[in-house]
Amino acid sequence: MAEADEACDVLVAGSGSAGLAAALRTSAAGLSTIIVERAGLIGGTTAVSGAAIWIPANHHAAVAGLADDRERALTYIRAVAPEGWRETEDALWRSFVDEAPNMLAFLEKETPLRFSLIKEADPYLEKTGAVRMGRMLSPRILRRKLAGPYARILQPPSLPHVFTFQEMLELDPFHHPVEAAFKRLPQLFWRWLTGGRGMGTALVTGLLRGCLDHGCRVALETRAIAPIVETGRVRGLVVEAEGRKRNILARKGVVLATGGFEWDAEWREKHFPGHCDFLGSPSRNDGDTHRIAVEAGAELAHMDQANITGGLPLDASRRPFGISSFFHQEPNAIVVNRHGRRFVNEYRFNLGEVIDEREPSTGQPAHLPAWLVSDQAFLENLPVVRHFAARNPGWTRKAQTIAALAEATRLPADELARTIERFNASCASGVDEQFHRENVASGATKARPGKSRLSPIQKAPFIAIPFNRTIVSTKGGPRTDAGGRVLRPAGSLVEGLYCAGAAMANPFGTWAVGAGTTLGPNMTWGYICANSIIFAND
Repeated sequence: MAEADEACDVLVAGSGSAGLAAALRTSAAGLSTIIVERAGLIGGTTAVSGAAIWIPANHHAAVAGLADDRERALTYIRAVAPEGWRETEDALWRSFVDEAPNMLAFLEKETPLRFSLIKEADPYLEKTGAVRMGRMLSPRILRRKLAGPYARILQPPSLPHVFTFQEMLELDPFHHPVEAAFKRLPQLFWRWLTGGRGMGTALVTGLLRGCLDHGCRVALETRAIAPIVETGRVRGLVVEAEGRKRNILARKGVVLATGGFEWDAEWREKHFPGHCDFLGSPSRNDGDTHRIAVEAGAELAHMDQANITGGLPLDASRRPFGISSFFHQEPNAIVVNRHGRRFVNEYRFNLGEVIDEREPSTGQPAHLPAWLVSDQAFLENLPVVRHFAARNPGWTRKAQTIAALAEATRLPADELARTIERFNASCASGVDEQFHRENVASGATKARPGKSRLSPIQKAPFIAIPFNRTIVSTKGGPRTDAGGRVLRPAGSLVEGLYCAGAAMANPFGTWAVGAGTTLGPNMTWGYICANSIIFAND
């Protein structure tokens, strides 16, 4: 037996939503639980997120009289999934839809978190099982002081979480920051005074409060570096803190939830070759879980999957760190590939899936480098983008003519001119003959109320902004069964080892069934892992 420097029932690596949900569940069941976090901050990528969660058949929808059930949700997931995924992921989808509603009810019972429904439909409404409202939720405002001694060391968001996710949708501060602040001025002042915050800050605060109330111990600046394996079973982890290695043994199980591997340049280039604009997660997400799991004998899967969006550069000194953003969804903006041609409906929900398409013969990107192309009116309508453009000279390209813009971006001038001419003709007719983005079509996000999706690109100077991958988190890792137990290549269990969240071979890859299908499933998988540990040791 390895000599123990410390022991507990359950050891959780990572303090994002998946890790905190797992620790909350095991500690609430009476199991002694330690959370080790590599950083000196708590919350990981969750803390910087908008914290929308997709939870089917939840109790809030039932109270609101919105019809939904687990079988309907499973039918929808199957209908939306890419070809071939059902064969390997169906058991995990069923586990998710079975446990997600239980997880949400558990959080509201054991923490100060309270969630509200978001008035958003499933994006693929024409698919069997979709609903017009009821599956998307987000946390209400919580005061950071609920995090106790950790209140000042929560992972800070890139933009202040003074609004709730619902308020962001209703007030649209991205386009109208002053107006949005004015409409909520009393509330914002009170939140500033009391430390109230929404979105990812609220979610991490509430989860952490629940963990602390149930006796979890949190060890910061403590990096999990290797598994402790004896007689084929993972018995704990070797961790490193202040330059010293220690053995923490876990009598019941180890949960790996340290996030993705996007900050490991070698792995990122291997699995996501080609252009990548920004990374939207803390820089510690460089594959700790993956290395530990492989050493323990695990199989890795879905390593080419990630949460991919457009992105804004925070500032030049912190690149490649950036902010995930949907700034491309403007009526006078198009996205073109390296040939200067449009290749996608810019309002498509799963846009990242198309941005990341690969050439079958080479595995290289099919469209990159890609560019967002628009004109001066684009910047006039988006003060937030203007702000980041001013802070990052050279991020945008400007030119008085389309030909000069093509030269600045190294795009074929004739093809780019034809693309813009064709798009402007679509704006005049009101019909986008290529992608019909004038319609609220399958898998497309909605335009702002009263706003057209088609406006011509004609006001010089013309602009181009790099629009390649912004990776919020990779979604490949150790393959698990429907209980979150890590599997070996032959399909047998790595006994004692569990994995959740962005660190696992996520059953929702680059594709997603709705906004919130990162955090909703992440927390659910933390909860599922914990249940597997609890019930295996009853």
